[in-house]
Amino acid sequence: MGDLYHWVALSMAPGIGCVLFKRLVEAFGSPAGALRASPKELSRIEGIGPKVVSSLRRYDWKSAAEKELRSLEKIGGRILTWEDDEYPPHLKEIYDPPPVLYLLGRILPQDRRAVAVVGSRYPTTYGQIAAEKIPFGLGKLGINVVSGLARGVDSAAHQGALAAGGRTFGILGCGIDLVYPPENRDLFRQVAGQGAVISEFPLKTPPDSDHFPIRNRLISGISLGVVVVEATLRSGSLITARFALEQGREVYALPGNVDSARSEGTNRLIKQGAKLVMAAGDIVEEILPHLRETPPPEPPQPRLSEEEGKVFSVLERQALHIDAVAQRSGWPVARVSSVLLALELAGHVKQLPGMRFCKT
Repeated sequence: MGDLYHWVALSMAPGIGCVLFKRLVEAFGSPAGALRASPKELSRIEGIGPKVVSSLRRYDWKSAAEKELRSLEKIGGRILTWEDDEYPPHLKEIYDPPPVLYLLGRILPQDRRAVAVVGSRYPTTYGQIAAEKIPFGLGKLGINVVSGLARGVDSAAHQGALAAGGRTFGILGCGIDLVYPPENRDLFRQVAGQGAVISEFPLKTPPDSDHFPIRNRLISGISLGVVVVEATLRSGSLITARFALEQGREVYALPGNVDSARSEGTNRLIKQGAKLVMAAGDIVEEILPHLRETPPPEPPQPRLSEEEGKVFSVLERQALHIDAVAQRSGWPVARVSSVLLALELAGHVKQLPGMRFCKT
């Protein structure tokens, strides 16, 4: 178990949150050093008072860590720490990243190209359709869809990404050994199989209401931006949007009926400067600089006619206007348009708003 044993032990210690964990590791060099520090040494750390020192002295950290790791092994889970290469790089940038992440599934290098999709647990039909359509488009473009595996918009977002054959992360407000809500058991397994189920909470942590605002900062922290599909003025999705702004992430919102309470939150976000979004292409426009930093691997070249091959070869993963495609190919716009249509019908090319085209 090695050093992981001490990371788990310190992360479960009473009174030790993410910020205090970081201070302790900086002061003592490692979680093991912090766990073995004397009460006098601990009391010198900012934020640690007599009550926390007393709790740490009574804490049977060896037994707690051993039990946790045994239980994790039984469910096929893993733990990532700040020091692991697999730890999501964007999450490391936030003020209070979890020192330990519990994981079912895998985190791949391309998963850093992630967008969160959140919203009402009881969406309208309009919201439900958008919550599946936008993630489906993101999944087709190779962008990881992040959400909270909750009812409503969250579930639809994961389903849209899965239907597109894309990657998706479910961030929990409970331990990864618990399925909440229980009707999402099949979806839970699918997300773990085609992405990852992630939590900062120890095993057996129940889905208490105060855990969900805490986990929302992970949803935004892992992502390049957050899309709010539908939300009332008191929705937890607006907490996620606020975290996104604090973390320097993009915020997008789906416009809704001005008479619908479920669209009051999203419409207000747009008034306050959130970017209006109607399709995946609207999001890709904004995060293209980030996508260029981590280009996805090139897929195998499809079998194309000579004419289709020429047009396909000038396209990129970032969208190009049809005029630019025509200029690069040396053909008239009308001829290029006909070839692009054939490529789109074959699934090799996607058209985005504004007569812009990109490789799928």
